[in-house]
Amino acid sequence: MKGSHVIAGNPRLAINGRFSFSLLDQSYNLTKEQNFKRQATRNPPFLHPPFVLPRSFIYGWERNMAARMDISPPLAIIEGGYTKGNVSDMENDNLDNEKQVSLGKPPRHLSIMQHCVSSGRMIAEANLELDVGIVVHKSSSDEKTEFLPVLRSGSCAEIGPKQFMEDEHICIDDLLGHLETTAKFPSPGAFYGVFDGHGGTDAAVFIRENILKFIVEDAHFPICVEKAIKSAFLKADYAFADASSLDISSGTTALAALIFGRTLIIANAGDCRAVLGRRGRAIEMSKDHKPNCTSERIRIEKLGGVIYDGYLNGQLSVARALGDWHMKGPKGSACPLSAEPELQETDLSEEDEFLIMGCDGLWDVMSSQCAVTMARKELMLHNDPERCSRELVREALKRNTCDNLTVIVVCFSADPPPRIEIPQTCVRRSISSEGLNLLKGVLDCN
Repeated sequence: MKGSHVIAGNPRLAINGRFSFSLLDQSYNLTKEQNFKRQATRNPPFLHPPFVLPRSFIYGWERNMAARMDISPPLAIIEGGYTKGNVSDMENDNLDNEKQVSLGKPPRHLSIMQHCVSSGRMIAEANLELDVGIVVHKSSSDEKTEFLPVLRSGSCAEIGPKQFMEDEHICIDDLLGHLETTAKFPSPGAFYGVFDGHGGTDAAVFIRENILKFIVEDAHFPICVEKAIKSAFLKADYAFADASSLDISSGTTALAALIFGRTLIIANAGDCRAVLGRRGRAIEMSKDHKPNCTSERIRIEKLGGVIYDGYLNGQLSVARALGDWHMKGPKGSACPLSAEPELQETDLSEEDEFLIMGCDGLWDVMSSQCAVTMARKELMLHNDPERCSRELVREALKRNTCDNLTVIVVCFSADPPPRIEIPQTCVRRSISSEGLNLLKGVLDCN
């Protein structure tokens, strides 16, 4: 009809009380003037202030209008996404909403309608990301090859302020070549040991010369290296007791490191210590067996031992040692002074740069983190593990150590440690790098 305009489904909302409205769904033949007057109230619907309907409600109303025109979506939209199995349920909801509208009431399930809008937006954003061709690249670490250490070592031993030198040590960088065997166990292989003697050198010399032999000749080697090491320590202790030509009242602590491929195994009985340098951080690989240590004190007292002023039975400053048979009972019997080692194992990675093994003469005057920080600086300068061990001994002497000194430094790479780049920050840091690494280690332990 010329000069007229047909408008279908134009809503007019009248607010009554809390929340109600009437929907005028009729067709009008309007003149140009009437159409002009109505144009201002077509979109959005006319509302009396201060009431404002959310956009999700308007979308919900348009959805119900589409349902009345037999335009239904191919998938039902529920509060979790799209599901084909719920299409019939959604059609029933649409019929209920149509009845509600025809009765002049707001459509039900408004929360579902609001969720439909947000779900639709998320789906649209996902499709947009696919359209623009976003590609996720694999990290290079996924394709990283297995790390194998390149072993090289250096050592230094000094008598210090004591009258006699009672320390012994051993360094074998090529274990397969040293054993002259074709046994099938991972390569590279290496063995290192520090033996801090007391009451003479007999025990330390005997253990240094025989401990590796007892390990490789054990029935568990190389299938179960841990059992072989524990068994070897006890066998070496018994063998020393049977050596009539030796002073069996002498004793020694024992710290051993065995490397097969990437696997590092540390065995310790006494107060020597092994510390791993991992990108500048000190990782202690052994525990000092002092009589005052809580776990050792409990074990000692349970076996009838006593601790006087930090000394086991008032005689020995360590809780575990080989030899010292004047303080032990018959072979095989449990006694406060134990020769059984504690073991710790780890798989080496590119982060692991070197290992420091030292007697208590070093650790009495230097923390683990201090030693790692100093060793790393030295290796960055000259990349020489022997010179590095010498500098650690020299520093301990400057700090007035009261004991013999023995230090072994084992490097796991042919290259020197890389420089650690610390990003610049606006906040001025008031803690040294050594203190920062020490704090990180404490937090990791907790």
